[in-house]
Amino acid sequence: MRALICGVGGQDGAYLARLLLDKGYEVWGTSRDAQMTEFRNLKALQLTQRVTLCSMAPTDFRSVLTVLTRCEPDEVYFLSGQSSVGLSFEQPVETLESISVGTLNMLEAIRFLGKKVRLYHASSSECFGDLSQKSANETTPFHPRSPYAVAKASAHWMVANYREAYGLFACSGILFNHESPLRPARFVTRKIVDSAVRIANGSGEKLALGRLNIVRDWGWAPEYVDAMWRMLQLDRPADFVIATGVSVSLEEFVREVFLGVDLDWREHVVSDPKLFRPSDIDWSQGDASQAKACLGWEAHTKMPELVKLMVKAARNP
Repeated sequence: MRALICGVGGQDGAYLARLLLDKGYEVWGTSRDAQMTEFRNLKALQLTQRVTLCSMAPTDFRSVLTVLTRCEPDEVYFLSGQSSVGLSFEQPVETLESISVGTLNMLEAIRFLGKKVRLYHASSSECFGDLSQKSANETTPFHPRSPYAVAKASAHWMVANYREAYGLFACSGILFNHESPLRPARFVTRKIVDSAVRIANGSGEKLALGRLNIVRDWGWAPEYVDAMWRMLQLDRPADFVIATGVSVSLEEFVREVFLGVDLDWREHVVSDPKLFRPSDIDWSQGDASQAKACLGWEAHTKMPELVKLMVKAARNP
């Protein structure tokens, strides 16, 4: 089996590459400029020499078609696109193009080639918007509250349209927040962990965050990529919510991190209104019962254990 991971340099792409290689796959991976990209996450997992790397611009149909023709994959995992909700407010056009147009180009290229390629598309829990303390499943309506979420919702429905109109084996994983030491430093979970470790080492800094009362469903990224693979092993394509089913506030996450370095978070953290987003999600939680029933998948690592793993990695880089 040969798999193509678009966005192999990201957190999910790197963990997915490791999973597929362990299963005996031949793995190809793309970034916009493979010759210039450092692929730090692949290096961290010692995978750089085991993945065939190539350049692909998702917004360029010819580029997508060229890579598909060259690779001839059995499975494609489309994880590309601007991945930061916060950044999407500053770069809405780039966010929409990289996610929506990129997904459309991949779907159209697969349809054009007419080969039996199975496609996984990285949808997002951000599509649901605020859930008012009700867990979201596969039938919950979308109400996106950021340019990122709007782009993901658009891509999600394009995948469904190509599946229904052209019979493509294409599915979307609606993943809730999932973290690891491979998260970029700009993501709030890494920001919290890295800052807490520096403060514990005597940096004397204050950690400035936005709203601390937001509630999220946080899982462990290496478990979530397993769900991606399982989706493409089904007889028929379908979309799945992937989540732990347990939500905690950002304040609880912060407290757990600082407890991990033997500090009281209240002495080192401030909430800065300048960091508030124009619109945000107050409460978010997923119901992954369908994934358990159809994929045999469920989350095992919850927030406290996730925090311990991230703090340990930050203390021992």
